[in-house]
Amino acid sequence: MTKQPTFRAVRTLRAAFVACALVLSSAAGAAESGPVEQAGTDLGNRASLQRGAQLYMNYCSGCHSLKYMRYSRMAEDLGLTEDEVMNNLNFTGAAFGEQVQVSMDRAGADQWFGKLPPDLSVVSRVRGSDWIYSYLKGFYLDESRPLGWNNTVYPNASMPNPLWEMQGQLRAVMGEVDPATGEPAIERLVLHVDGSQNAQQFDQTARDITAFLEYVGEPAALKRQSMGVWVILFLTFFTFLAWLMKQEYWKDVH
Repeated sequence: MTKQPTFRAVRTLRAAFVACALVLSSAAGAAESGPVEQAGTDLGNRASLQRGAQLYMNYCSGCHSLKYMRYSRMAEDLGLTEDEVMNNLNFTGAAFGEQVQVSMDRAGADQWFGKLPPDLSVVSRVRGSDWIYSYLKGFYLDESRPLGWNNTVYPNASMPNPLWEMQGQLRAVMGEVDPATGEPAIERLVLHVDGSQNAQQFDQTARDITAFLEYVGEPAALKRQSMGVWVILFLTFFTFLAWLMKQEYWKDVH
């Protein structure tokens, strides 16, 4: 008689399958990506997270939802009041306890972009913070693309540069032809039209947005990092007590 798998076994197998799928998708994404820079994000910097939230909601949330993040949770974690969130970060009229959605409908998205832009709630966990940071900095003008833009990290990206007014417009300087692809490699990006920010200021802008998306991908990380200091202090104190006990037990042993 064949034994039927238990619910726990099925759940374990399903979890393993999902984990393998995420690993494979991440590997595939890494294979198609260009070189990345270190983001240098700091989740302990609340000011950076607040700036990142403001930048994301103003420049990115029109197309990309954060369906696993609620406005109320954002306010609590980032030290913002309900009025600050609802007046400055909520542009869809959603209630304070609702998730961050977009007002764009699927028909409009299909017409403009060919499909509905992806939700970015967990993009930092799939791609990594360095990838996001480099992607935000990697847009350049490319007249061969339908929207006139391309990206060094994600070639043939089907979206324009949402931050071009701050970054400016960059052009790619091409190098020698890559034998593997038959296409010239991009040596560097040069500024073609100035933006409202210089290079250092825009680096910080990209870093703030990256930090915010890193937080959205795992909101509990803020609490975990704050608790980590107390855990280390406790372990240090416990180790000291253990050393004192060892000294007491062994003082008569010769």
